Amino acid sequence: MSTNTQALRFIVLLGVVSLCADATYEGARSITGAFLGSLGASGTAVGLIAGLGELIGYGLRLVTGYLSDRTKQYWRLTTLGYIINTAVVPLLAFAGTWQIAAGLMIAERTGKAIRTPPRDVLLSSAAMRVGKGFGFGLHEAMDQIGAVLGPVAVAVMLMVFGTYSAGFAVLAVPAVLGLGVLLVGQRLYPNPQEFEPKGLNLEGEGLPRIFWVYLTAVGLIGAGFADFPLIAFHLQQTGIGNTSQIALIYALAMGIDAIAALVFGRWFDRVGLISLLSAVALSSLSAPLVFLGKTPFILAGMVLWGIGMGAQESIMRAAIAGMVPPERRGSAFGIFATGYGLSWFLGSAIMGVLYDQSIGLLIGFSVVIQWIAIAILVGIRSHR
Repeated sequence: MSTNTQALRFIVLLGVVSLCADATYEGARSITGAFLGSLGASGTAVGLIAGLGELIGYGLRLVTGYLSDRTKQYWRLTTLGYIINTAVVPLLAFAGTWQIAAGLMIAERTGKAIRTPPRDVLLSSAAMRVGKGFGFGLHEAMDQIGAVLGPVAVAVMLMVFGTYSAGFAVLAVPAVLGLGVLLVGQRLYPNPQEFEPKGLNLEGEGLPRIFWVYLTAVGLIGAGFADFPLIAFHLQQTGIGNTSQIALIYALAMGIDAIAALVFGRWFDRVGLISLLSAVALSSLSAPLVFLGKTPFILAGMVLWGIGMGAQESIMRAAIAGMVPPERRGSAFGIFATGYGLSWFLGSAIMGVLYDQSIGLLIGFSVVIQWIAIAILVGIRSHR
């Protein structure tokens, strides 16, 4: 069997693990807000728990990325992270207080923070063999399939049994399946770094300057990208959609995300950063369509929003693999995730404030800041 075929099989295997993991924790995240409320948590508590979880989920990646490069224990850290990330979710079925539920939710985010940078290093070695964009795009597409299946499974359990416990309990199935596939993968491919093509000229002390410029650009993209909770809030406040319709709109965007990850990932391997430039240019139009339009325009805006998400989750990481030497990728992925996450958080906070002042200001901020990022990416492409 050729090395390329083995590398592709490894990517698919990691994709199955991510599919199961996403089904587990995205299924839970679809009802955790309402679940906390049913246990007596206030709106402030729900917001703080969610915010703290995301802060840990992104901030800790800086540490785990560095640690993975320092120790070279990519598989061990990946496995530990996935165990924490998924095993705690079914335990929510037994949470009797909102404080216990909050602790489990934060533990789930912590597990994701531990496993993401070393997992991306393993994935990048195989992706460098079959095509960076295609490898990361395929992984993201499988990831998003899980993000759709998990909430659907939870919704079915709620309709049949009518209890949150049943919804959380069913998520033990993908959790166990994903961990089983992960352990098999570790046994079959103990050293995925062997997929790395030889002769790549990526030398130097520290991370290259182009990485930091690139991080600035993607940080601006994240800051200008409207988060879905704000979009859902707008649709609810304006009476454009009810709860079930908003959920279906989100499912539509996730489906587009999966397709876009594959299409733009493959395109990235052919034309490089032009694919990312195109995706950002398209997604920058989502805010005007969603916040100013009626239903047909909102749907079009969410399609463009899904394209932006698919590109951000695939092409952005794929580009890093071609900028940074293999022995520093864990640190690079960790720094990238932390910087991108903080930028997304700050941008979301700014747009939340602007929404209360003027929707026009929100749209202007979103569009302008993403086009500044496009200008920086054009400069990077010209330099390279």
